[in-house]
Amino acid sequence: MGGGEKIPSGYAMPRACIPLVFYGSMIHSVSVTEVEIIEKGLLVVGPDGKIVLLQRGISQDEVPNVLAQHNITRPSLPIRHLKRGEFICPGFFDTHNHAPQWAQRGTGRGEVIMDWLNHTTFPHEAKFEDPEYAKKTYASCVDGFIKQGITTASYYGSLHGEATKILADICLEKGQRAFVGKCNMNRNAPDYYRDFTAKESLDVTEDFIAHCRNIDPGKTLVTPILTPRFAVACDGDVLGGLGEIAKANPDLPIQTHFDEAEQEMEITRELFPEFDSEADLYEHYGLLNERSILAHCIYVGEYEIQRIKDLDCGVAHCPVSNTTGGAFGAAPIREFLRRDIKVGLGTDSGGGYSSSIIDAMRQAFVVSNAKQLLTDGKDSSLSLYECFYLATLGGARVCNLDAKVGNFEVGKEFDALVINTVDKEYSGIITMIEDVDLLKVIFEKFLMSGDDRNIAEVYVKGRSIKM
Repeated sequence: MGGGEKIPSGYAMPRACIPLVFYGSMIHSVSVTEVEIIEKGLLVVGPDGKIVLLQRGISQDEVPNVLAQHNITRPSLPIRHLKRGEFICPGFFDTHNHAPQWAQRGTGRGEVIMDWLNHTTFPHEAKFEDPEYAKKTYASCVDGFIKQGITTASYYGSLHGEATKILADICLEKGQRAFVGKCNMNRNAPDYYRDFTAKESLDVTEDFIAHCRNIDPGKTLVTPILTPRFAVACDGDVLGGLGEIAKANPDLPIQTHFDEAEQEMEITRELFPEFDSEADLYEHYGLLNERSILAHCIYVGEYEIQRIKDLDCGVAHCPVSNTTGGAFGAAPIREFLRRDIKVGLGTDSGGGYSSSIIDAMRQAFVVSNAKQLLTDGKDSSLSLYECFYLATLGGARVCNLDAKVGNFEVGKEFDALVINTVDKEYSGIITMIEDVDLLKVIFEKFLMSGDDRNIAEVYVKGRSIKM
């Protein structure tokens, strides 16, 4: 939207600081296992929100000369000097998020999936029939996720077309990068909360897609995403219709739940006995490809893992909800990474109790220790650096945005966080930073004991969006 780009209708520009120049500490993932920790770095963001320069290991005195060498000579150019205990890192990705469940997080613990849906979730999501309730709740939801450093979220909406349009509008207004989907579900749900016919489900979906393309025609921030809740809630007509929409619109991502719970898998087999696996089911209906984001993937076997790899699907790992619902689930993340399958983190919102990707990173670390024990060491535990990768560059890969965002490569858009671990207004309950702490130690303390209070600033496309 800077640099001559058309501003979408209805877009309210967040406060801007363009171009941006940062000098100080920077941390980002360059691969699954490698995190680059930069001290005395210089990063410049251009008027279009893209990174135009990343210089490593220069003194503060050298900054003016380096800028001049790159024809960055505006005398009024603001230079942000990051002090000790501050650093910038890429923004977090939430690859699986139920926006309507924002106000029900932490409820219904211990219930198996279908009981939890019928007793807790469906009654709550039905409230979004009221547009005013949707406006109030979704504004709080998006603000809350931005506050926690989530610069990109893949949102499931409710089944209501109008409410999901409101969610898309709010993401655009507040400047968050988002995939937003009208949730499709025409069976195995109460009459007060389901699409009554396959046609209705598909018509509302296409109307919502048109709305997103109207408010953000360049997909600068908001992208519609096809969202069959899961096969239990969708008949073949809905799944087939969504597959036809996917085929006709190769730019549309797809999201659904996949091998999440043993009860869910058993019901799916009863409803679709002609398929031996969920992989075959979704592939048959045209919903399994490189644009697919598959949530959970806990109980996948060898055949399904290989199909996920062959079709280049992404996995949304949700370790908090996987371990605090009706059962303890440990997805085979090490095996996914071993095969270079795309993996990111998801909060799963109401399915878990936390809306924090920082919590998801920690729980991914914990669950990987459990997986190592369960597999007698075959699946080794994840490192903290790998968990950070899942939250940033890994999430970008899942969303097929890694050519655009996810780390600080020159040419990518500046979606980033300023982390402050020392100032009183930001320090929160993080482990105390001591004079002897190296930047590597400060980073570890943030990952293991920091929270949203340490996220001082949030940027998307080079614009500050945390109010």
